[in-house]
Amino acid sequence: MKTKTATVADLRNNFRRVSAWLENGESVEIIKRGRHFARLMPVATSPSKPAKIDFTGQLRAVWGEKVFTTAEVQGMRDAELGSQS
Repeated sequence: MKTKTATVADLRNNFRRVSAWLENGESVEIIKRGRHFARLMPVATSPSKPAKIDFTGQLRAVWGEKVFTTAEVQGMRDAELGSQS
C-alpha cells in the first residue's frame, strides 16, 4: 500500500482528490505547518449487500420460453418426491 501526502489545505480545498486516494486503498499522511500531523487510513471493506438474483433471467437461460404442461409439472414433482424417500 502506497502512502500519499496531503496538507491541511489540501483536505480543505481538494477533498475529492484525497478521498479518491482513500477509496483506492491508499493511506494519506496529513502535514500541518511542515510537520506530519495525522494519517488517514481507508476503512477495511465490509461485505456489501448481496446482489439481487434475477430468478426469471436464470429460468429463461435454462429453459428458454418453454411452457410446461400440467402433466410435465406433476411428473417433475413426483420424481422429486420419489427421490427424497
